[in-house]
Amino acid sequence: MPQTELLKLIFHHDQRMDQLAPSGDDSFDPLAMFTKPDPTFSTLYFSGTLLKGQKFGLSLFQRYPQILSLFERAFDTSFFKGDASKESMADTLESMNPDESILINPVFKTIETKTFPSGETLRKALEEEGVVIFKRANQDGFDLEVFSKENIYLLFFYHLQAMLEPGFRFFSINGKRVHSERHFYFEIWSLEKPPHGFEEVFPETVL
Repeated sequence: MPQTELLKLIFHHDQRMDQLAPSGDDSFDPLAMFTKPDPTFSTLYFSGTLLKGQKFGLSLFQRYPQILSLFERAFDTSFFKGDASKESMADTLESMNPDESILINPVFKTIETKTFPSGETLRKALEEEGVVIFKRANQDGFDLEVFSKENIYLLFFYHLQAMLEPGFRFFSINGKRVHSERHFYFEIWSLEKPPHGFEEVFPETVL
């Protein structure tokens, strides 16, 4: 039986930034609750599973270089690092250790590698239109998680859909429906009858 790669794109939009850290403004203004809505952010979690043998980690995919190319397309092909050297997005992600992150400043085209930032640092980066990509360890490899102020789902969806072929399955999953490890690894328990909000994408799928 040939190997099948299963990609889970878990999206979670309109998350309140005050969940990361308070804004720093302690004043209470009841009117502001209605006239100044709380700033929000989005996350995209790219997780991979090799169905044969049940191996877990996006980095295990033969198609992983293709997926990395989508990150380069979405954010830029190269950035200046803190030491003024220039490096591509793919090279930066490859050289990082699991549980490290990169903080992208889109204005100055700079990229910085560090451990996962604190809630306060993450909020500040997102408020300044930055993007944070976290290299998250999975059981046999690693996955990628993206934090952004804007909803960037469409920067990836159609390109991933275009990659569909025998041996590659793609699920778009509402993160609000992922409540447990059993949900996260649904492909072990209920692949053919996935939970509500776990939608398999086909070539004919339209949003």
